[in-house]
Amino acid sequence: MKKYFLFVLIIFISTSCMPGSYVSKSPAGFFTGIWHGWIAPISLIAGYFNHSIRIYEVNNSGWWYDLGFYIAIIGGFGSFSLLRKKKKD
Repeated sequence: MKKYFLFVLIIFISTSCMPGSYVSKSPAGFFTGIWHGWIAPISLIAGYFNHSIRIYEVNNSGWWYDLGFYIAIIGGFGSFSLLRKKKKD
């Protein structure tokens, strides 16, 4: 029961700040770009059901947001290979 509650809590926390799901007066910066890169797969799935949710924040600070987003995409997805067990020869 605790695992399900924790899973639902994590989903709600991560979806509360998806790109396009909130209106912000200030543009998204470097750290927001990192966050949006980490949750990009979840944003992609959620965007199918809610068309206001996007993968990429349109109102961003430019190059710094792009850098954070791409660092998270490349670093986040590339780190999965570190978790795999390597075959012993």
